[in-house]
Amino acid sequence: MSRRNFLASTGVIAGTALIKPKDLKAVTLEQSNAPAKKLKVALIGTGSRGCGMWGRDLMKRYSEQLEFVGLCDINQGRLAFAKEYIGTDCPSFTDFEKMMIETKPELLIVTTVDATHHEFIIRGMELGANVLTEKPMTIDEQKVQAIIDAEKRTGKTCRITFNYRYSPHRAKIWELLQANEIGEVTSVDFHWYLDTSHGADYFRRWHRLTEKSGSLWVHKASHHFDLLNWWIDSDPETVYGLGALEFYGKNGKFRAENCRTCPHTKECNFYWDVTKNDYYKKIYVNNEKYDGYLRDGCVFKNDANIFDKMAASIKYKNGVQVSYSLTAYSPYEGYRIAFNGTKGRIDAWIQESRPVSDINYDEIILFKNFGKREYIHIPHGTSGHGGGDALLQDQIFVPNTPDPMKQCAGIRDGALACLVGIAARKSIESGQPVNIADLTSIKPEKNKKYTRIL
Repeated sequence: MSRRNFLASTGVIAGTALIKPKDLKAVTLEQSNAPAKKLKVALIGTGSRGCGMWGRDLMKRYSEQLEFVGLCDINQGRLAFAKEYIGTDCPSFTDFEKMMIETKPELLIVTTVDATHHEFIIRGMELGANVLTEKPMTIDEQKVQAIIDAEKRTGKTCRITFNYRYSPHRAKIWELLQANEIGEVTSVDFHWYLDTSHGADYFRRWHRLTEKSGSLWVHKASHHFDLLNWWIDSDPETVYGLGALEFYGKNGKFRAENCRTCPHTKECNFYWDVTKNDYYKKIYVNNEKYDGYLRDGCVFKNDANIFDKMAASIKYKNGVQVSYSLTAYSPYEGYRIAFNGTKGRIDAWIQESRPVSDINYDEIILFKNFGKREYIHIPHGTSGHGGGDALLQDQIFVPNTPDPMKQCAGIRDGALACLVGIAARKSIESGQPVNIADLTSIKPEKNKKYTRIL
């Protein structure tokens, strides 16, 4: 029996608590077999992530703990597909307010375009729901502040789905740092590489527009900045950024509206036939007529206004200095990271695509000053995002699941992850370092504030 099923069978499910030993005699057979109240969940945004990780996966793994009471999207065709794909008979809506008022969900899941996250987070809390939102929480400092204010005003909570925190490899790094294996951390080198498949895909989609995604500084790198904030256990204080668009967008030798209408398919290394992917065909291609969204947009479209190479220097309140970079046109996908400390160093080089061998583990190298190096092998996770997805979902939907590594992320965590990227963006515009404290009401602390989100 899995841990999740065991917990469910013993009563640790939405709206219930464990029975205390002294109360066992008072429980009748009828009571013990009574169905538990399920968590009422609504979903806004039925794109790939909403339908998959936060739709179908939840129905398959947590159908005893939750029920979908409403699905919402502006694209009625995609909405109809989502209902069938997720496997729910709940009502569907193109009007968000109507869904919230009629279904009264306890939890709202937000998986829309990044620039609209704040609208649904804020209104969802105002209408009585707690919120679970995909990263990034939002895309600029004004929207961050509006979410902070809404949480205080409504008393509701918003949890950010930072699944990278849960992957076994990244969790092991956290454990080593917390165990003081390299002493006091003084600096970090963190370099992330998106390959010419994944990196290019951001330029096919709406993510290529800063006004919708906040740029890769926010949409993608907020994942990385959250990891840094969590690992370093302090708040970012100042950011200096550099960036350029030098490979995709305007840099292409030719371009078209999208791959299916392109006359250059035989000479373009980035040609991609979206119709060969049955899932994408059903969710996107078949429903273009409703909103005009093209999932196979040209990576060289002139409207791309995000950077494809970025670098930042980040200073933390506790004195740690970080050198960070993100490249979106690498031949392989992955990252290199190193923590320098007063007693040693932690190194890791993770290749998520085109690995150097068929080994089924990730490696961490622990160096001790005046000592021998140690090789630590972490088996690959069995779910998405390095094994983090399933562990994150368990912690959300199996109540009373412990959180010893402080992986649960709330609005403050979501805000600070976004604010590093926002500060980097603003730094590029001004040519000057940007203080995190100047952006919102959040004032950086030397030691992170942690609040468990139920």
